[in-house]
Amino acid sequence: MPKITVSLLAADFFCLERSVAIAEEGGADFLHMDVMDGVFVPNISFGVPVVSSLSKKTKLPLDTHIMAVAADRQVESLAAPGTDCITVHQEAVRHLERTLSFIRSFGIKSGVALNPATRPESIEYVLDSVDRVLVMSVNPGYSGQRFIPSALEKIRRLAALRDQTGSSFEISVDGGVDAQNVREVFDAGADIVVVGSAIYSVKDPLAALLKIREIANAST
Repeated sequence: MPKITVSLLAADFFCLERSVAIAEEGGADFLHMDVMDGVFVPNISFGVPVVSSLSKKTKLPLDTHIMAVAADRQVESLAAPGTDCITVHQEAVRHLERTLSFIRSFGIKSGVALNPATRPESIEYVLDSVDRVLVMSVNPGYSGQRFIPSALEKIRRLAALRDQTGSSFEISVDGGVDAQNVREVFDAGADIVVVGSAIYSVKDPLAALLKIREIANAST
């Protein structure tokens, strides 16, 4: 069954409680939390206090994406109850296998994100430690960007690598996913899509999320 994780980066931070309620009511599977440091990416979002607070208020599991050069230092603080997965960037972590194993030590899934220019084969030797691979279909740091078409080929290559190696990691796709391309993304081999501005930038966010859910379910 296709899964949808709703990114709160695109939400109205002044009305965060309402934004979370929309995700819950619209049948999201996770809440996607982008933690940024202003160094690895040129933006700063929310940090540990917000993630910790949300973990106590929502029934949805958290899908936490660390976009930071010192990701290892934040893992323990972000491994809040209710967290499903913590994802770090292949490009930002010096000892990737160690970091992924450290994430798993808290009883949660480990994820690795790949920027648009990063080859899927770059993680071939850590697949035993990976539960989820996040394909960045935009350059990380800001919501509202357009989907990069070459991400579809990367999804296909990751799906092929998974089959060839007998791995079981999930493939997630983050950036520019909307009602117009979500079917194509799932058909390429994705298991999860991250949606944000496609929901929170329109007049009726709940209707937009329900529409994406409908299309996603029809793609199976």
